[in-house]
Amino acid sequence: MSRAKRAISAWALIIAAWMAAETSLATPAIQAFTARNLIYGSTGYDVDELQGRLHLLGYYWGRIDGIFGWKTYWAVRTFQYNFGLPVTGEVDMRTKIMLVKATPNWNYKMDVPSASSGSPSASAAQPATTSGNSGTLISGDGFTHGMDNLSASDLNLMAHVVYGEARGEPFEGQVAVAAVILNRLHDPKFPKSIPAIVYQPGAFDCVNDGQINLQPNQEAMQAVIDAVNGWDPTHGALYYFNPAKTSNAWMWAQPELVMIGHHIFTV
Repeated sequence: MSRAKRAISAWALIIAAWMAAETSLATPAIQAFTARNLIYGSTGYDVDELQGRLHLLGYYWGRIDGIFGWKTYWAVRTFQYNFGLPVTGEVDMRTKIMLVKATPNWNYKMDVPSASSGSPSASAAQPATTSGNSGTLISGDGFTHGMDNLSASDLNLMAHVVYGEARGEPFEGQVAVAAVILNRLHDPKFPKSIPAIVYQPGAFDCVNDGQINLQPNQEAMQAVIDAVNGWDPTHGALYYFNPAKTSNAWMWAQPELVMIGHHIFTV
């Protein structure tokens, strides 16, 4: 090989190495989560991260405890729905990448886990109740004790609203009404307690017409439990109305999220 060719080859190697270094500096690898998929029942620090990122986006309101329970599951489904991902409730690599892109400012210092992530207690790892064992919370005419920082009185009041507003609706629609109450509890525009939200003037028709005083059935109470456990079929709605019965121009002007049964849910 001639001296000129050797010089050209050397410069080519130098330029290639420089370009590779520039590319490496410009696109650093994203360090987030672990390689495993996260599903209901998963535990660990990557679940802490999942909960923290979802909380930063306003999808998760439970404890950041490293336990993939029902609240985390429904928060994941809502995130997937709103970001155009397959709605599975399972955190695969595609969901992780989208979540990391949506929360570039998140870091571990934002979250202070309120329980050990490595070895959750049996009671913490399980949801408060399911359809099969709702007797742990419900006895006779109402709730026997509270859950998730809500008192038994709060839960009973929510059940009265669900029954008064949505009896006869599909079960998902009853859960949706309960979810709206909880969404208002987390929104600064609304009062900070369940009774204040329910009895805010004009908030619910069942208060005005007295149907809130009807005794709720087991289905209405189970709808409240599922909403408190994190199921929000409305994807964050703050209002709802029956289009066949409402001529309120303001309600019709609100962005529609979803229609469930006879109700349109809006923000």
